[in-house]
Amino acid sequence: MSIQAQLDELEQRHQALDHEIAEAQQTFGVDDLKLAELKRRKLQLKDEIARIKNQSVH
Repeated sequence: MSIQAQLDELEQRHQALDHEIAEAQQTFGVDDLKLAELKRRKLQLKDEIARIKNQSVH
C-alpha cells in the first residue's frame, strides 16, 4: 500500500470516528467509557497520520 493510500485510509477512519463521537455526544445517556474509547482511538489515528506525514517529509 502506498503512503498516500495509507494516509487516505487513516484520514477516512479518523473522520468516521469524528462523526461517531459527535453522534454519541448528542445521545442522551451516552456511555462515558465508550465516548472516551472513541476519543482515544481518534487521537491514536491522528498521531499515526502525523507520524506518517513526518516520515514522508524526511
